[in-house]
Amino acid sequence: MRVVHLSTNDISGGAARAAYRLHRALLASGCQSTMVVANRRSDDPTVQAIPSAVHWFSHWLRRWRGWQIRRAFQPYHQTRPDGFEQFSDDRSRYGGEVVRALPPCEVINLHWVAGFVDYTSFFRLAPRRAPVVWRLSDQQPFSGGCHYDDGCGRYADACGACPQLGSRDEHDLSRQIWQRKRAALAAVPAGRLHIVALNRWMAAEVQRSSLLSRFPVHIIPNGLDTAVFAPNDRASARAALGLPLHARIVLFVAVSVNNRRKGFAELAAALAGLADEPDLLLVSIGRNPPPIAAPIRHHALGVIADDTRLALAYSAADLFVIPSLQDNMPSTALEALACATPVVGFDTGGIGELVRPGQTGWLAPVGDVTALREAIRRLLRNEDERLLMSRMCREIALAEYRQEVQAQRYLELYHRIVAEANESAARANHRYNQRPF
Repeated sequence: MRVVHLSTNDISGGAARAAYRLHRALLASGCQSTMVVANRRSDDPTVQAIPSAVHWFSHWLRRWRGWQIRRAFQPYHQTRPDGFEQFSDDRSRYGGEVVRALPPCEVINLHWVAGFVDYTSFFRLAPRRAPVVWRLSDQQPFSGGCHYDDGCGRYADACGACPQLGSRDEHDLSRQIWQRKRAALAAVPAGRLHIVALNRWMAAEVQRSSLLSRFPVHIIPNGLDTAVFAPNDRASARAALGLPLHARIVLFVAVSVNNRRKGFAELAAALAGLADEPDLLLVSIGRNPPPIAAPIRHHALGVIADDTRLALAYSAADLFVIPSLQDNMPSTALEALACATPVVGFDTGGIGELVRPGQTGWLAPVGDVTALREAIRRLLRNEDERLLMSRMCREIALAEYRQEVQAQRYLELYHRIVAEANESAARANHRYNQRPF
């Protein structure tokens, strides 16, 4: 089975790392897997970057396409509210170059492809005999440009008057993107595109979508290497990271605390009420140390790119907190579970499926700072409960979220849809050959 994965990045960002982990797991299972990306950061020979534009015309064409995309977004620079993540167009400066860069394959697997795959060119030019699987990292594939809708719900209709653009115009950029996506997808037979949701929440969002609801949906959670993400001795982990041995550590991970969806404001408010907890220490991982106004100690570990060192950080913590207000299947929560670290978070998206109250951690209603604080306090104060949860976290990670389990599920899906595509092509050929001449 030859599979090509398309991803904007290979190892930069949570969505890219999840795609790369699947690619490596498929290789380990004997699948001929190749990754084609816009931005290659690894030295893995099975990952290919899209070729540079060597001809002057190709270079000019990329620049012209990029200028068109930037120009369309320009009117919203002044109106767009702060605190949202990027807003992505359906177009790409690469146009049809992505399809031309594809090696021979039986299946094309899309991942997080914003700014890389051009909807119109891809679905018009992609090889007809190769079914397409799309693993959804967020809502952008079926929205008018946002990656998470912040509860807007307009993707269920036709977008327009987008709150994340600060727009009241029904025919704004979000509507234009939605219309181009609809036109590109309308020509795709229902059996040729298969959607992979990571959990029941995303599957339900796809069913609500006005763009993807007619395509088959399969639920396959992400997986990870449970030999790397595994429990380490707590004392040794803390010593290796320079953390105090006897502190009660709450771990928080975020690339950016300025993204309000990540819920850092809610976490800071929850921590402010925990100043009476003795030996409390917040440990953070991320590019910029989050500003902590609460009178509690804070140790910033900065960016940790190495998975082995990241596993040490999870093992060093008493609990992991993920205060996202909307999320899909965050890799951080999955990594914490594999390292036997209980998780506290808001009951939103896929977090509510990863965190099983009383088994792998505790959930709070979305945005309820008091409930989040008390869930953290409960785990900090109840060591016996924490130890029981730790064992359950690891057991569930091994049973459900190993890379081998994920790879096997994808291989079963690939073989099934390739067989269906071959049968459909055979029937079409038979009908053609039966035509009278």
